[in-house]
Amino acid sequence: MVYLWFVIAGAFAGVCAGLFGIGGGLIIVPALMWILGAYGFPSEFIPHVSVGTALATIIITSISSLTAHNKKGGVRWDVFKNLTYGLVVGSLFGAWVATLIKGQHLQGLIGVFAIIMSIQMFMKKADENIKPLPGSFSQSVAGGVIGMASAIFGIGGGSLNVPYLTHAGLPMKQAVGTSAACGLPIAIAGALGFMVFGQSHVANMSKSVAGLVGFVHLPAFVAISVASFITAKLGAKIAHKLPAGTLKKAFACLLIVVGCQLIYKSVV
Repeated sequence: MVYLWFVIAGAFAGVCAGLFGIGGGLIIVPALMWILGAYGFPSEFIPHVSVGTALATIIITSISSLTAHNKKGGVRWDVFKNLTYGLVVGSLFGAWVATLIKGQHLQGLIGVFAIIMSIQMFMKKADENIKPLPGSFSQSVAGGVIGMASAIFGIGGGSLNVPYLTHAGLPMKQAVGTSAACGLPIAIAGALGFMVFGQSHVANMSKSVAGLVGFVHLPAFVAISVASFITAKLGAKIAHKLPAGTLKKAFACLLIVVGCQLIYKSVV
């Protein structure tokens, strides 16, 4: 039964990944915390394993999502290149930091941030006018901050990348597509970090819990990845049929729901 829940979580996360340009972590992390907790996983490391596993699944989801967006011309590869330098370094650093602090506190912080971002997106009118983007160095620095936060909280960076890219001057649909591509370097670097840095923390627990490699739960990774890979293309198709304003408001609604859930999880 636990694998069925993994598949359901992955399918929903995949649709959201393609639709909103997120890696699915905002859906997978809370879902995994609930699933692992319900099935008796050691509570001490549930947040860390949820985050590490979510990042691993985002590798697969991002590939599916970015290819679908790229076919429709929705990925700005020049912006992706500038951001990637910072995303990789920031993600590795963020994965290390996450192993040192309590996951519940981190979840609460990202929940607050998600709600703030959603309010900002609701208040700001959709703008399809292209304006000059920041320089390549500024984009790399922004990538570093986004990568670090994304790895700590187990997200593909969409909740941070999309608001940044729209504010920087990209049209909403290009911001979503480029954000989907940015999820790949974040996920690879972050997942590797959680696997390596988590080894010493779960050395004893891995003997009693099958399928753990550091803070990555392999059975959950496989089940969620397969489901999300299939459904991410569906979400990307829907995204390119919706008006920019509708897409932006839908994304903001998602951030409010998930933000409230993360804050709730951090205090109970």
